[in-house]
Amino acid sequence: MEEDAGQPKRELYAVLQVSPEATDEEIRKAYRHWAQVYHPDKYQDLHMKEIATQNFQRVCEAYEVLSDESKRQIYDVYGMEGLTSGLELGPKLNKPEELKEELERLRRRKEHQKMVAHFRPSGTILAHLSLPQFLDGDGIMRGMAMSSEVHFQLSKRNTIAIGGNLEVQESSGGAAASAVLKHQLSSVSSIEFMASAGLRALVGVQTTRHLSLHSTATITIAKSLRDGSINLSNTWTRQLSETANGNVQLFLGPESSITVGWQKKDEKMSAAGELKIGTTSFGASANYTHRFSSVSHGRIAGTFGSTALEIEVGGGRKVSNFSTVRMLYTIGIQGIFWKFELHRGGQKFIIPCYMQILLSRHLNLTFATGAFLIPTSLYFLLKKFVVKPYYLQREKRKALENKEITSAQVQEARVAAEKAQQLLQVVANRKRNRQVETNGLIITKALYGSRKALKKGGLTEVNDELAFEVIDVTVPLNFLVNDSGQLKLHEGVKKSGIMGFCDPCPGEPKELYVEYTCGGQIFEVTVDDYAELLIPQESHRV
Repeated sequence: MEEDAGQPKRELYAVLQVSPEATDEEIRKAYRHWAQVYHPDKYQDLHMKEIATQNFQRVCEAYEVLSDESKRQIYDVYGMEGLTSGLELGPKLNKPEELKEELERLRRRKEHQKMVAHFRPSGTILAHLSLPQFLDGDGIMRGMAMSSEVHFQLSKRNTIAIGGNLEVQESSGGAAASAVLKHQLSSVSSIEFMASAGLRALVGVQTTRHLSLHSTATITIAKSLRDGSINLSNTWTRQLSETANGNVQLFLGPESSITVGWQKKDEKMSAAGELKIGTTSFGASANYTHRFSSVSHGRIAGTFGSTALEIEVGGGRKVSNFSTVRMLYTIGIQGIFWKFELHRGGQKFIIPCYMQILLSRHLNLTFATGAFLIPTSLYFLLKKFVVKPYYLQREKRKALENKEITSAQVQEARVAAEKAQQLLQVVANRKRNRQVETNGLIITKALYGSRKALKKGGLTEVNDELAFEVIDVTVPLNFLVNDSGQLKLHEGVKKSGIMGFCDPCPGEPKELYVEYTCGGQIFEVTVDDYAELLIPQESHRV
């Protein structure tokens, strides 16, 4: 995955070493500074003059775009592609009004594309299998259930959802269809009209309102078309912290109940719990999911009540950008089950597939232990000796293919960066000597490149393959130290665009490592590719 996917590179700002929020005057001042550094007339040697000419052209190109209000607007949104393709500035777009009209046309097109993206179908498939039934010669299939739903964004304020489900269980079955129309009344409230036919025929209305920044209330009233009963529910949701929220639901109807719930979710885990007390039943449930990495997770859940008693453990793994597989083991009063899930989703369609296998209708300790340990052991053996080696080999192969494709481009960029550094060398040395005299800021070592190849303290152990993914940028950083003994790299600007830098590993996450001295003290810092760097700082002291 690209390390800066969806993020504007803004390398022209890096060329002039200005912030994306820089004023016209700041851009002009930066241009004059860099034009003096790289103006070809300053160099007599033909080789150096050629290098200066190449870099001077980069400076002029950056200034030409950023000093023009219209071009800068396009560049900030669409990058250089916007200037060289559909938004090319020429006779058709000479006037600001025409440019605004074109930008508005593109905005409307993006909104239309967004509207199309709001056509979101989804569905589930659930198969019930029974091992005891299969051993008795009655076939393995106990039943199957299918459901589907489609969301349409009718307008900015109106959405409609149409769905249906079909369920077959041994010799019986049933179906249902539903429709929900949602209207956004304001920025804090909405209303939904719902109707369904089939197994749960009903009509109803639901309204939701944000009572405050952290509280929401929902009221639902529905009438059953089968028995004429009326159900009323009130739900209050409160955000308890940045990662947790709680809710209370009061349900009034033929089977009234009150439910109290809690949910928490952060980068590493998610957990939820619920307690329900009704006129004819009660129950409590809880679940906890822990993410071991970006691709794998474990889960444990439990349910206790008047109608259910079961414990569920298992986990899942992401096998591609759109697919996740999960295996769960359930033991309870209804028997022992294996559950297999495949979640497959794309931009237009999401379909989870579930398969539930009944292993035994009776709770036998030996059988239950074996049903848990055997698949768990097989999973870890397969993961260690088959799955993990396969993915490592595949990632390595992809990395090698990417390097082969970009090697010539990277080598060319390295040569250009080294040439740019040659022109900065004299002034960088002079600035460094001045800082030495005043005991000021001196960049002793600066490396930019692959996050894998860099760590605190510089390069990892000698590894030529990784070292090739890093470029030494000590010279350009010493050049950028100002007369006050400070250095600033702006936030939101890809550092490979800085004069004397290049991208040594396209597509890989990158960092900048800087080791420096100031006032006789040693400092070091590592920052991400788009992060701001301001030195010296006391927090960087070694």
